[in-house]
Amino acid sequence: MQIPFTDVYITDASVVTIISILLFIINFLLAAGLVFLERRSAQSVWAWILVLFFLPIVGFLLYMLFGRTIYRQEIFKLDEDDKVGLEHLVSEQLEEIKQDRLVFSNDIAEKHKKQIHMLLNNNQSFVTSNNDVTTFTDMNQKFAQMIKDIEAAEDHIHFQYYIFKLDNIGQELYRALLKKQREGVSVRILYDDIGSRSLSLRNFTDVREAGGLVEAFFPSKLPLINPRINNRNHRKIVVIDGKVGYIGGSNVGDEYLGRDPKMGAWRDTHLRIEGNAVKSLQLRFMLDWNSHDTRNNMKHEEHYFPEIDSVGDTTMQIASSGPDENYQQIKYGYLNMIYSAKKSIHIQSPYFIPDQSIMEAIRIAILSGVKVKIMIPSFPDHPFVYWASYSNAASLMKMGAEIYMYKPGFLHQKVFNIDDEVVSVGTTNIDNRSFILNFEVNAFMYDQDEAVKQRKIFEADIDQCEIMTVERYEERGFWIKLKEGLANLISPIL
Repeated sequence: MQIPFTDVYITDASVVTIISILLFIINFLLAAGLVFLERRSAQSVWAWILVLFFLPIVGFLLYMLFGRTIYRQEIFKLDEDDKVGLEHLVSEQLEEIKQDRLVFSNDIAEKHKKQIHMLLNNNQSFVTSNNDVTTFTDMNQKFAQMIKDIEAAEDHIHFQYYIFKLDNIGQELYRALLKKQREGVSVRILYDDIGSRSLSLRNFTDVREAGGLVEAFFPSKLPLINPRINNRNHRKIVVIDGKVGYIGGSNVGDEYLGRDPKMGAWRDTHLRIEGNAVKSLQLRFMLDWNSHDTRNNMKHEEHYFPEIDSVGDTTMQIASSGPDENYQQIKYGYLNMIYSAKKSIHIQSPYFIPDQSIMEAIRIAILSGVKVKIMIPSFPDHPFVYWASYSNAASLMKMGAEIYMYKPGFLHQKVFNIDDEVVSVGTTNIDNRSFILNFEVNAFMYDQDEAVKQRKIFEADIDQCEIMTVERYEERGFWIKLKEGLANLISPIL
C-alpha cells in the first residue's frame, strides 16, 4: 500500500504492527489512568495489571465492565429534615457513649461499646435495644412466616431482593403482594437488575396496574450491556408496616428452598426482627428506593416509622456498606470483632476470600489462643471463587483453625460470631466483592442469647460437615493445586 503523495509503501504486516503498537499504547495509558487514579488495594491493582497486559484490549473491555468503581458521589440522598434528624440522633448517641451516659439493655453491649461507637461514627448506624429476633435456618419456614406477615399488612410492604425469581416461591410471594396492593396496602418492590436478570418491569404489570411501584436497581440502558454490572445491590430487606423487618442471606427462588438437585439442601440464615431496628431497615430501603425512583420518592412520614412498644431486649445496629462510601464499614465491623475476640470466632460464609487485613487479624487471633472455626461449602457455585476459598481456609487450617466443609448442599449464610457475645448476620460475604464493590447490609447484635443461639446452630451444622485435615489437603492432585494457584492470582478481583 502506498501512502498518498509519497514514495513510501507500507506492507500489510507493517499495518498490523503499527495498529498493535497503537493499541498497546492506548491500553497502557488507559490502564494507568483507570487503575492508578482510583483508590484500590495494591493486590487489586496488580491483579488488574496482569489482566490488562496479558489480555490487551480484551482486558480493557473486561475492566470497563467489571473493574470500575463508583466515584464517591451521593447516590443515596435524604431530605434535609430527615438528614438533620438522623444526624441529631447519631450525634446524641455518640456523645452519650463518650460520656458513659448511654444506657444499654445488657452488659454485653456495654462491653462492646467501642464497636457500637465505630459503626455510629462511620455508618450512622444508630443503636436500638428493644428488638425481638427470630432466626430461620429453613427457608421454607422463613417464606411461610413472611407470607403470613404480608397477609397481615395494613399500611405498606417494602420488598427488596438481589435475586427475585418468579418460579414457584416467587409466584407465591408475588400473588400475596398483588392481593395486598389490590386491598389498598402500598407495595413497593425493588430488585437488582443483574441479580434478577430474568426479570423486567413487564413481569410486574398486574401489581403496577393495581397501583404498586416497582423499580430495578442500576438497570441496563442497553440490551446485554450494563456499565454498573460490577456494583450490585446485594441487600435483602423486607419491611412490613414499619413494624416487622427481614434481613439475611436468602434470595427469592426455589433453589433457596432446596428444590434444585444441583445445589442440594440449601443452607442459609435469615432474621425476622420486631423492634426499633426495623426503623433502620426502613431507612435503608428508603435510601435505596429514592436513588432510583425520583417521581415517587419516599418521605419521612409517621406511618413509615411508627412508634414501637418494647417487644424484646436484643441490642442491635443495622450497618450498610457500598462502593459509594469512604469506609468499608461492615469489613471494619468484622475486623473489630476479630480483634475483640478473647475465646472464640465462628465464621460461616459461602465465599472466603479475605483481604490481607482480615487474614492477618485471623492469624493473630489463632496465634493468641483464640479458637477459630470456619465453615465453607464443599462444592462450588463459582469455581474460581471456590478454589480461592478452599486455599485460604487451608492456610488457616495449617495454623490451627478448624475448617468445616458443608456436605448436604450449598452453604450460603453469612454469619460472624465472637465469644458468644457479638454476632453479625446479613448479606456480606468474606470477599472484596462484598467489602468494596457491592451494596450490602448486616445486623450486628450485642446479645449473649442471640450469639449462643447462632453458635449452637453452627455446632449442629458441624454434624453435616467434613472436617479439613492437613493430611487430606496435602493429598490433593496437580489440577486442584493449579486451580488454587490461578484462583489466588486473581482473587483480589473476584
